[in-house]
Amino acid sequence: MARAQGARAQMALAFETTYGTPPVSGYTKMPFASTTLGAEQPLQTSELLGYGRDPQAPIKDAVTADGDVVIPIDAEAFGFWLKAAFGTPTTTGAGPYTHEFRSGNWALPSFSVETGMPEVPRYAMYSGCMVDSLNWQMARSGLLTATASIVAQGEAIATSTAAGTPTNIALKRFGHFNGAITRNGADIGNVVSADITYANNLDRIETIRADGKIDGADPSIAALTGNVVVRFADQTLVTQAINGEACELVFSYSLPTSESLTLTAHAVYLPRPRIEISGPQGVQATFDWQAASDPVLGRMCTVTLINDREVY
Repeated sequence: MARAQGARAQMALAFETTYGTPPVSGYTKMPFASTTLGAEQPLQTSELLGYGRDPQAPIKDAVTADGDVVIPIDAEAFGFWLKAAFGTPTTTGAGPYTHEFRSGNWALPSFSVETGMPEVPRYAMYSGCMVDSLNWQMARSGLLTATASIVAQGEAIATSTAAGTPTNIALKRFGHFNGAITRNGADIGNVVSADITYANNLDRIETIRADGKIDGADPSIAALTGNVVVRFADQTLVTQAINGEACELVFSYSLPTSESLTLTAHAVYLPRPRIEISGPQGVQATFDWQAASDPVLGRMCTVTLINDREVY
């Protein structure tokens, strides 16, 4: 009997026309590093008395389907996750194409994800998926990945794939070496690391249903937060925090082949940090920033992805 191995696992994704209904075609093979996406249904212990010390049979509770997917930040496949998190982009150009994703959309697309372990075989189709949050870190070295937190409606298990033959994507990964951070158009010096999290704060519609699934997940007030760890060398960021002013932060990656990814937080506010001297080494300060809607642009952030893909 073959045993399942993560090295042989596969993932395919397609956007849905109707929430909770997996498409019959149009799937794309998605690169991923790991996933906890799955469905669980706990048991409710019997509370009945009068049957002796041994309990009666438990009762099934509601189904919860969610989890995280760790994905590489690349020039093409990452656009599918951006579409799920921000909505359909505005695309311009004629190759390379510029895809602009904007925050603030009230209607977000749902999608289906199938994870397959062909040696068992086990193919799990998760329908009614929506991205609750998207998070990644910027550092000096290491592998650049993002974590997409997903809320799904349900899970269907089969012994054969329902995704057909997914379309392959040429993987062009960004690396930490390709990253840069600017503040109001100027490079920020002495940055040690940065963290970015965009959250849709999905509200699960937990109605009474015979199948125990949710009715949907509605986006609530969005949030763009994170932190920047810097070697303390000047008072620029501290002064901004004390004055309560906003700045524009831009987190970007670019490849020599013209592909690029840029997240622009248009109005970022910094808290006043505690400056600690913990020893003879350099002093670091952590700024846990928050973004808000820019009164001129009318949105909180813009993500621009430039690649050779014509449409998402």
